[in-house]
Amino acid sequence: MAYVSPKEIALIIGVVAACYWNSLFCGFVFDDVSAILDNKDLHPSTPLKRLFFNDFWGTPMSEERSHKSYRPLTVLTFRLNYLFSELNAVSYHLLNVIFHAVVCIVFLKVCKLFLDSRSSVVASLLFAVHPIHTEAVTGVVGRAELLSSIFFLAAFLSYTRSKGPENTIVWTPIALTVFLVAVATLCKEQGITVVGICCVYEVFMAQGYTLPILWDTVVQILRGKGSIPYCMLQMLLKLIVLMFSTLLLVVIRVQVIQSQLPVFTRFDNPAAVSPFPARQLTFNYLLPVNAWLLLNPSELCCDWTMGTIPLVETLLDVRNIATITFFCFLGSLLIFSLQYPGDSSKTVLMALCLIVLPFIPASNLFFPVGFVVAERVLYVPSMGFCMLVAHGWRKLSSNSMLRKLSWIFLSLVLFIHALKTLQRNWDWESEYTLFMSALKVNKNNAKLWNNVGHALENEKNFEQALRFFIQATQVQPDDIGAHMNVGRTYKNLNRTKEAEESYLVAKSLMPQIIPGKKYAARVAPNHLNVYINLANLIRANESRLEEADQLYRQAISMRPDFKQAYISRGELLLKMNKPMQAKEAYLRALELDRSNADLWYNLAIVYIELKDPTEALNNFNRALELNPNHKLALFNSALLMQESGNARLRPEAKKRLLDYVKEEPQDANGYFNLGMLAMDDKKDAEAETWMKKAIKLQAGFRSALFNLALLYSQTAKELKALPVLEELLRYYPDHTKGLILKGDILMNQKKDIRGAKECFEKILKMDPNNVQGKHNLCVVYFEERDLLKAEKCLVETLALAPHEEYIQRHLSIVRSKIASLGTGEAPMIPTEKTKAAEGEKATFANLKEVKNEQKTTRTPDSNNKNKGQGKAKKHEEKNNTDKETKKKSTKEIKDIEKKRVAALKRLEEIERILNGE
Repeated sequence: MAYVSPKEIALIIGVVAACYWNSLFCGFVFDDVSAILDNKDLHPSTPLKRLFFNDFWGTPMSEERSHKSYRPLTVLTFRLNYLFSELNAVSYHLLNVIFHAVVCIVFLKVCKLFLDSRSSVVASLLFAVHPIHTEAVTGVVGRAELLSSIFFLAAFLSYTRSKGPENTIVWTPIALTVFLVAVATLCKEQGITVVGICCVYEVFMAQGYTLPILWDTVVQILRGKGSIPYCMLQMLLKLIVLMFSTLLLVVIRVQVIQSQLPVFTRFDNPAAVSPFPARQLTFNYLLPVNAWLLLNPSELCCDWTMGTIPLVETLLDVRNIATITFFCFLGSLLIFSLQYPGDSSKTVLMALCLIVLPFIPASNLFFPVGFVVAERVLYVPSMGFCMLVAHGWRKLSSNSMLRKLSWIFLSLVLFIHALKTLQRNWDWESEYTLFMSALKVNKNNAKLWNNVGHALENEKNFEQALRFFIQATQVQPDDIGAHMNVGRTYKNLNRTKEAEESYLVAKSLMPQIIPGKKYAARVAPNHLNVYINLANLIRANESRLEEADQLYRQAISMRPDFKQAYISRGELLLKMNKPMQAKEAYLRALELDRSNADLWYNLAIVYIELKDPTEALNNFNRALELNPNHKLALFNSALLMQESGNARLRPEAKKRLLDYVKEEPQDANGYFNLGMLAMDDKKDAEAETWMKKAIKLQAGFRSALFNLALLYSQTAKELKALPVLEELLRYYPDHTKGLILKGDILMNQKKDIRGAKECFEKILKMDPNNVQGKHNLCVVYFEERDLLKAEKCLVETLALAPHEEYIQRHLSIVRSKIASLGTGEAPMIPTEKTKAAEGEKATFANLKEVKNEQKTTRTPDSNNKNKGQGKAKKHEEKNNTDKETKKKSTKEIKDIEKKRVAALKRLEEIERILNGE
């Protein structure tokens, strides 16, 4: 086994660090958004087993929208990153750089099997600095290539030890090879191709055959002129084991994707849907294009889809010369390596195997893939390229006349490549810099214009984003996603007419439905969002709700498994006051995805509309079982428990609200409702703390200000309530209950009769029939000794509320006082009556103000990741269904509030009357 010295390891690590240190300053861009930011499989709350049922992007493998890229071990490393640093991009990039350094060191070990030590270091250094690797190393999702390469090379190194003395078989390295192949494949699919390299190594290196010798041996055996040599039997046995294990891995892989290929649009890979001969000519032309990127990585682009490389449609296309030249050169190298014995031919053969075999899955020659060219898939093939270059450099440097020139040339190449890599890393700093750098290389790719628009859109620069989206529609007029992006941006600019026109253009580009016929075409799921977006736009107009519903139903008719259509339709049906139909829509969506916490949450909201709080709470609980940190479910289930009046539910309600404020520490509503719970439990100090916290977070929080003032008044701290009421009335000068409470404190505590009178008169100016305000004004007249005016006032108040016994009693007191004055008695109110009056004049009905805003229904993420097109949520099309303002309350919550407030009113009245008398 080749030995790698510590000096060589240090050199490689130093070079890698020098080339990629600035990648640590890059964020999550392009496909990282879908694989990292939007991937719930990274979260600790997601069961670990889900990684083995979902694809690389977190989509269940069973769904058609899945990209079918099965890389659970790579996702596991992302999850470990998340565990230690959550979404801190530095740790993700650092781990990628470390993995790249490991690959370079293991590659050096492989090179030493076929090259001398110096040439091996040259190959490894060239591999370390090659600019083509920036996408695999600086792009976080490129970790799939890095991890797969580590196990790929380890599997090969293990296999090289399978030959024992006298051509015996050592089975332990073979078993380890099979295991490492499986691991490499679980990191990325191309890992399985190492089996082919092992087979070539076994035949042409381990056994020493050349093609002519092997051919002669086989012919002799077939003619019966000789038996099969023992060494060949051993070789065949090893190859059978390798091929059987490979076949088993392929069968398992096919079962994982459920025998379905992913859905790609013609924009992802135009040649894949082209007729003969354009399809074959274009795919073959892509081979020299990839080879040129390895040879001259001066113009790199993060996305080569759509119109980047025009189709080669005829044999007369001049680009066919490049294809012919490439195949001639490749064929001559292959003939040389197979025809002649010797170390040089073995090195060339091994290099060709590393170039060709790992590239086969991405070549489009056997099955279509979701891209035209992808730089990161050249990560392993570039090993063979670097080995060829190092081998050629060794040949040149062995010539005394060319030795100095070869060293100069090598130093120049390494230096230029390192500088290019360092500069290319900065392109990956943000999505805007990445896609703008791509547009410098290629302006014929509508997807790049779209992606720059998305980057600007994320910065709320909608005017600039619109220009790029419109340019995308001009570059590719039939790009459905580009027209959807234009429509969404117009909507963000509140230009609804233009938005609707753009959505209608996108809709017209969709395959048309034939009435009465089942829709059978495979449509990219994200394109169906045009129906969702258009419906969401027009349903803002109350007169067009039926039209919006028709669009949702049309999307469902095109794809009965389109979950997002059921969800959006459920929301619309709630708005149309059709809760039973909304319930049916959500139940249908749950049939498609029972593990979606948002769906259970939305169904809970429906049950609230149906006045079934018990079932609503059950569904909130289901949502929290699936996602214990579901913020809206935590908040609204706690609110439902609180408003139920069931004291046994209060501890759980408090726990959920505490969990909610951990998730949303800046939301004053959470602290306010904790304060309300504390008031219910008579924990006055705790209630005061929560209310103050809510007010601190949200200045002018109406309900928190009033209830804090009410809390002070109920705990004999009326003077502390006054500044709180002043703040409340500064924000809300017409707050009736605040005015009543302030008037009461001014009259009973401050003895400010004039101030109290102003409060009650202001109430009556706003609402002449306000019984509370009018009654308390009557009490003010009584305090002013204007008994006749007080009597008249109480008579009018009694007419407004003839069944209120306390008003009748107060009227009797006033009339008896008037009668006593008529008999010449001193104008004094009996002490006990005065107390009674004072006790009852501050009877406040419905004072406790409760903010019971039911938070909006939550629509699950409708971003369908069309990964073949760039595999990122935002790249070809930003498939977010247009967001809408949802309603903030429900009838059930209001009913609960009314019942609770009425009970509080009666309790407060009884307390105050008893205390006064």
